Amino acid sequence: MKVTVKQLSDDEINKMGIKKWPVWTKEVSEFDWFYDSQEQCLFLEGKVTVKTENGDVNIGKGDFVTFPKGLKCTWKVIEPVKKHYNFD
Repeated sequence: MKVTVKQLSDDEINKMGIKKWPVWTKEVSEFDWFYDSQEQCLFLEGKVTVKTENGDVNIGKGDFVTFPKGLKCTWKVIEPVKKHYNFD
């Protein structure tokens, strides 16, 4: 299971309606997580390292991330996070 990270254009963000998605925030912390459904999110602020069985994934402001269903990981929040998110 692979976490994908990419950049989206403003046009892509608008077409996907991302700015209408809910917002999630998290302080500096570390926690285990399991995805029982796919999540897509756009990081507005912050910096995290997500530790997976396939290696670490570094995520920051402006990154559009897809976390696959079934992923087990550990989130290490390095700088407080603010993101738009959507679960499928």
